[in-house]
Amino acid sequence: MRNFLLGGVCAFALMGSVALFAAPSKVGGLQSSDTYKQLNLFGEIFERVRNDYYKETKDDQLMENAINGMLTSLDPYSIYMPPRSFQEARVQTRGEFGGLGLEVTMENGLVKVVSPIDDTPAQRAGLLPGDLITHLDGDPVLGKTLQEAIEKMRGKEGTKIVLTIRRGNDAATKPTDVPVVRAVIKTRVVRSRREGDIAYIRLASFNEHTTQDLVTAIEKLKTEIGTELKGYVIDLRDNPGGLLDQAISVSDSFLNQGEIVSTRSLRPNADEGQRFNAKRGDVTDGKPIAVLINGGSASASEIVAGALQDHRRAFLVGNTTFGKGLVQTMIPLGEFGGMKLTTAGYFTPSGRSIDKTGIAPDVEVWSDRDRQISAALKARRELNGQRETDDEPAAAKPAEGPASTPQNTPAAPTASGKPNEGPDVVLQAALELLRAPPKPTAKK
Repeated sequence: MRNFLLGGVCAFALMGSVALFAAPSKVGGLQSSDTYKQLNLFGEIFERVRNDYYKETKDDQLMENAINGMLTSLDPYSIYMPPRSFQEARVQTRGEFGGLGLEVTMENGLVKVVSPIDDTPAQRAGLLPGDLITHLDGDPVLGKTLQEAIEKMRGKEGTKIVLTIRRGNDAATKPTDVPVVRAVIKTRVVRSRREGDIAYIRLASFNEHTTQDLVTAIEKLKTEIGTELKGYVIDLRDNPGGLLDQAISVSDSFLNQGEIVSTRSLRPNADEGQRFNAKRGDVTDGKPIAVLINGGSASASEIVAGALQDHRRAFLVGNTTFGKGLVQTMIPLGEFGGMKLTTAGYFTPSGRSIDKTGIAPDVEVWSDRDRQISAALKARRELNGQRETDDEPAAAKPAEGPASTPQNTPAAPTASGKPNEGPDVVLQAALELLRAPPKPTAKK
């Protein structure tokens, strides 16, 4: 069974000797012939390394590194996972796993934080989206695969690891050592509370339980607030994504009709892809909704935000999202583990692809922490040569602008595990909107 992921982690048999590649058939023509020549070249290089490299090598490691080299050259999200890693990845989507509580990707040979998960060691340590991890316990990340770095960050509960992070838009910025104590990560993905006459619901990620827990929280708040209930705040800030089907069902919970998202491959001869539509039934009974977003809102979060914005069902409050518009498929490979492969791009109901650009809010509001995240993400994109264009959301270049020199030290956490930055100005803006709402604007 394949799981479709939006977040942020190879069919080859490992053999003790070099495989002899079958002669190409006539089907496929010249390209097929050239491919088999390249495969024979790989076999020759593999044999040379086994026999002539100055140190002893292991065949399975050589093959795994070759597979990872192919996948990581495609995009930052496609990876091969050995059996143990593949099993842990599947467990993670079910809501419990061991580690630091980070959603990460690879960028320029370093590990980049997409988002820390709520109430985890990584969040309590003050890590932010856009942080680059350069060393793990003093061991350079450069030269490792993403999977190797992830496995090094995992470990026994209660043990400590020191992450060396670089934050901000200056590559010469002095890195900071951040000690983090590993823990069993039990993801409580839905949290809720009453904010006077407004129901506040926080979604930390999208796992197998998200929609069910969301509906339960809404029904509980309906009963608690009663006839005074004026609207809902759905907080997707720092939500790194998760399962595609959960992003669709969460969106469907607030819509009565229309397209939620479409996915399609960009290959020349690919089929038309898939379209997912809402079914009748709005669990909020049509009450106004404000969705909170920031630079740590990625992938599945962006599907929900984009669908509700395009249908004018919710106001988006905050600042531009991460911009990950690609779908990964978890593909089992039997005894050899599995792979996570990018198989499609996704598009909002109005046809927007938000990959690398993100979704701009209807109402732009910045917290100090959001400025740090935005500055770091902007710097990373500039480092990668991704220039801003006239088509990118204005919120990517806020009028006030993120802090020109972000702090180099993680923010001190509060007792709740979240950085201490005073009043939540983004939430306050959303509450004011819901109590005197203008009409949401569709993005085309």
